[in-house]
Amino acid sequence: MLTVAGSDSGGGAGIQADLKTMLALGTHGMSVITAVTAQNSLGVQGAWELPAEAVRAQYRSVVDDIGVQAIKTGMLASPELVECVAELLAGTEAPVVIDPVGVSKHGDSLLAASALDSVRTRLLPTATVATPNLDEVAQLTGARVGSEDDMRRAAAAVLAYGPRWVVIKGGHLDTGSGPGAGPAGEAVDLLTDGSEEYWLRAPRHDNRHTHGTGCTLASAIAAQLAKGQSVPEAVHAAKEYVTGAIAAGFALGAGIGPVDHGWRLR
Repeated sequence: MLTVAGSDSGGGAGIQADLKTMLALGTHGMSVITAVTAQNSLGVQGAWELPAEAVRAQYRSVVDDIGVQAIKTGMLASPELVECVAELLAGTEAPVVIDPVGVSKHGDSLLAASALDSVRTRLLPTATVATPNLDEVAQLTGARVGSEDDMRRAAAAVLAYGPRWVVIKGGHLDTGSGPGAGPAGEAVDLLTDGSEEYWLRAPRHDNRHTHGTGCTLASAIAAQLAKGQSVPEAVHAAKEYVTGAIAAGFALGAGIGPVDHGWRLR
C-alpha cells in the first residue's frame, strides 16, 4: 500500500497515522511524503511542501519496483502537487482513496485556495473513493451540511467531479433527523455512488482525542481494498476500525491527542 501525504511530526495524523493503520490492518505501508509539518497536539506551527520533482521521484521509485495494490492520498498543499499526483495516479492501475485534506483538526489550513480547482478537476476524477468531511465538502462544492438530507445532496455535488464513490463524513453533524435517523449520540457517514446508498452509524464517543481520524479512515478503506474487498465492504470495515480507534484515543501533549491505531493489538 502507498500513502501520498504530509508528515505529522506529532505522529497522530498524516504519513505516520497512515503507516500505523496499514500495519494494524495487515498490509505493508510505503510512503511518498509531500510536505513536512511542525505539528503537535496544539496545532500546526509550520509547513513546508516538497517540490513536485521529489514527490514524482518517490512515487516512481516505489511503484516501478515494488508495485502497489492500493493508494491513499492526503495533504497536497499546492496546485503543483495536486497536478503532479493526479498525473501519477491516472497512470497507475490500483484503487485510489482520495482524502481531500483542507484543514487540520485545529483549523489550520493545509490546502492553498488556488489548489481547489485542481482538486476538483484533476484529483477527484482519479478516485475510487473520496472521503471529504463537512468542512471539505463546503470548500469543494459550497454546500453547507446541517442534516442528513443535506449529506445526500453534498454527496451528489462531490460525485459530479468524477469519483466512483464518496463517503461524506458526518462526524461533526448533529443527528436525529433524516432517513433512518438514530439518536443524537451517533456518528453517521454516508457512502454512495449515486445509485447505491449506505448509511454507516456508530456510537459517538465522548473523547476529544480524535487527531488523525480522517487520515486513519481513508487509510483503512484503502487497506481493505488492497485485500480485495468491495467498496461497501471496505468502508464498513474501516468505519468499525476507526470507531474503535476513537474510543481508545488518548491524551498526548497539552491539546488534542491521537486516536489509537493499535487498539486491536492490545
